[in-house]
Amino acid sequence: MARLTKIIIIITISVGILAVLWRDTFDPGVLSAARILLTGASKGIGEQMAYHYARFGGELVITARNKTLLKQVEEKCLQLGAKKVYSFSADMSDPKSADRVVQFALEKLGSLDYLVLNHIGNDPFDMWNRNAELTSWMMQVNFLSYVQMTAAALPTLTKTNGSIIVVSSLCGKIAIPYVTSYSASKFALDGFFNSLRLELMMEKKNVSITLCILGLIDTESAMEKIRARGILTVSPSPASEAALSIIKGGAVRAQEIYHPWWIVSIVYTRDWFTELRDKLIYNMYPVKDGQ
Repeated sequence: MARLTKIIIIITISVGILAVLWRDTFDPGVLSAARILLTGASKGIGEQMAYHYARFGGELVITARNKTLLKQVEEKCLQLGAKKVYSFSADMSDPKSADRVVQFALEKLGSLDYLVLNHIGNDPFDMWNRNAELTSWMMQVNFLSYVQMTAAALPTLTKTNGSIIVVSSLCGKIAIPYVTSYSASKFALDGFFNSLRLELMMEKKNVSITLCILGLIDTESAMEKIRARGILTVSPSPASEAALSIIKGGAVRAQEIYHPWWIVSIVYTRDWFTELRDKLIYNMYPVKDGQ
């Protein structure tokens, strides 16, 4: 009990310090006429990001698998004030899609200021059943396609001193049950893009990389999965608020952003008491009969 009390005190102090130090320096003007390629834009956080970028007057290429939903988002973005919007349906499980999407964006916008990588593959939210094919598929969609799109877009982003925004998850910092393949892909994003940031600095290339660590967000797919498991222990954050946090973080060229902001304390203290951490996580996830 004393150990748990100590952890709570340390986390509280850390959160308090971060709250005092945080300053919102976001200037919406920097996004007016900005050329943005946004993936996973047909629903959820990606859809909300598209609407925010539209209100700020950006020029958008949006992509996702669902062509019908994507077209609806495109039309609404134009209504909200986007200077240009083009949609391109693509399945990121196909390794060729990344180059096609980036080429389409360059043809329509001429160049890029922001590459916003947000798409994800649907995870079954279940115990891993030795399905290596699922893990391979998840790595392609959630990780390798991010790398492929970055490789294709990096030359133009280097010329424009642009930004790469990578939408990740707390599951890419802390391992939890039921998301083995998903978590692996998110941990991979953390390692690759943090390493790439250092290499770009060494090469004197002024391309920023913002890694966005998200907690529980009230997207339809996420809420369905956790409710089915009976593990809703915290209130989810609205997708629109998460989307705006991501956009602000990318615009100010932050290295990492956390939403909700207090989850940063969980990441900073994750390795202090590993046994207790795992016990707490275990107790949060009730095991159903037969599992």
